[in-house]
Amino acid sequence: KKKRCVKNEREKDERDIQLREGEMEQELNRKTMVIGHRNPDTDSICSAICYANLKQAVTGEEYMPARAGHVSGETQFVLDYFGAEEPQLVEDVRTQVRDIEIRKTKGVADNISLKKAWNIMQENNVVTIPSVREDGTLEGLITVGDITKTYMNIYDSSILSKANTQYSNIIETLEADLIIGSAEAYFDQGKVLIAAANPDLMEFYIEPHDLVILGNRYESQLCAIEMGADCIIVCEGAGVSMTIKKIAQERGCTIIATTYDTYTAARLINQSMPISYFMTREHLITFNSDDYIDEIREVMASKRHRDFPILDKDGYYLGMISRRNLLGAKGKQVILVDHNEKNQAVAGIENAEILEIIDHHRLGTIQTMSPVFFRNQPLGCTATIIYQMYQEAGIKVEPKIAGLLCSAIVSDTLLFRSPTCTPVDEMAARALADIAGIDIEKYAMEMFSAGSNLKDKSDEEIFYQDFKRFTSGKVTIGVGQITSLNGGELDKLKGRMEAFMEKALENNGLNMIFFMLTNILTETTELICEGQGALQLAGKAFHQDIELLEEEGLKEPVLRLPGVVSRKKQLIPELMLAEQE
Repeated sequence: KKKRCVKNEREKDERDIQLREGEMEQELNRKTMVIGHRNPDTDSICSAICYANLKQAVTGEEYMPARAGHVSGETQFVLDYFGAEEPQLVEDVRTQVRDIEIRKTKGVADNISLKKAWNIMQENNVVTIPSVREDGTLEGLITVGDITKTYMNIYDSSILSKANTQYSNIIETLEADLIIGSAEAYFDQGKVLIAAANPDLMEFYIEPHDLVILGNRYESQLCAIEMGADCIIVCEGAGVSMTIKKIAQERGCTIIATTYDTYTAARLINQSMPISYFMTREHLITFNSDDYIDEIREVMASKRHRDFPILDKDGYYLGMISRRNLLGAKGKQVILVDHNEKNQAVAGIENAEILEIIDHHRLGTIQTMSPVFFRNQPLGCTATIIYQMYQEAGIKVEPKIAGLLCSAIVSDTLLFRSPTCTPVDEMAARALADIAGIDIEKYAMEMFSAGSNLKDKSDEEIFYQDFKRFTSGKVTIGVGQITSLNGGELDKLKGRMEAFMEKALENNGLNMIFFMLTNILTETTELICEGQGALQLAGKAFHQDIELLEEEGLKEPVLRLPGVVSRKKQLIPELMLAEQE
């Protein structure tokens, strides 16, 4: 019955470990990330959500929408309106520990025997196993070297008690039966000895609390018990008389019977000691699943350890890695939406495995290691392309998805006012509005109002709300944009943005920087210019004589551009062309 109890407890421990392994499998599951550009706008966020949903519906695999920056007020309004969750923030896609193959070495309890630990190592072909607490946190590590060292303590006959060895470990190691006593009790005092002498001599070297290995002689068994031994191990399958059992029960002496001979029992019994006595607990070198592998390489190279434990963000044990695991490290699997230029992409994109690009901008500088699915169409919005892909795949567009896609199109085309807008965009937006059950004109005004509410935002938040970098030859420029229905609000922003842009120019390492204050109702942009030659470049691009304007009283580096509302189609091409000329 007692052996069954021990077995049941150990089966419970194994079930707990299996449950934790299931969580570990989920933690390490490699997902494909769908992500837009830095400083994401509504199209970038909504397209990531909707395309991840489409890919999952088509393939049955898991795709995770992500964002490379903070959500704007307009986008937050859209997400709240349609009950969509904000995508996970991912600011760096360099390869992390979670992206590589982690050896799922099973965690063990710290009271298992050295023998069991050794067997686990042999079965799994590992040299290190982790000891894990019931709550899943790491207790320590036991290595082959630690086990080897235990055999060097052959002169310390009390090491078994010093290690606080549980009788269940001794029973398991010696493949023995418990005759008297509790398997859950501990041998925590005394030494281990073999009763090879006759009973008269045994009285001189057996002391209270000792563990005595002996044979079938009744007199020896009785002597050991009477001298106060805490445990006797009867070898070679010898029987134990009812009298001995009764006396042992009265004296509190544990009796264990094994079929091994005394030499084998004496040789094996040290293997019953718990790993807790020998394992390393302090100064453990562990890594987090979120750590970047290029940051842990140096640490691993400077240590002589073969294996290193991996923990999750909450400190729970996940698995083990070695330097060899880093050799075949694969980058994160990423799908890019609404951009295809490296300087607009999330940090670390050069280390990622790009699978697809869905975009409506000019071709940029993204390079891939192998051919990818690349869909680029001259439309006003990425969401329009994704809507087409839903139709092509025969996947029904749900009202929430329709609302997100429609919002993205309305935002990118400024409700069809932008020159980037095509008839295809407008037809898609109106069809999606019907599915979502919204009045598109009324909804657009609510959405734009939410986006242009800048009262509680800092200069930095306003400036980087919709900011992108562009490169032409050796010149790198940055362009931010704010759209609003309120002309007075835009006028108040001029001075604030001019002062902030001096710092932004330096912080971003740019040659020139521009900021568009776009009035949706009047379809006009006030362009603030910062950087050497920026005002002159903008003047050349839009055929405005800067010297004449200065003579007429131009005091601020701001140009008024009637009819200009699109950064992508009206501003950037003209600036790039002027710079090249």
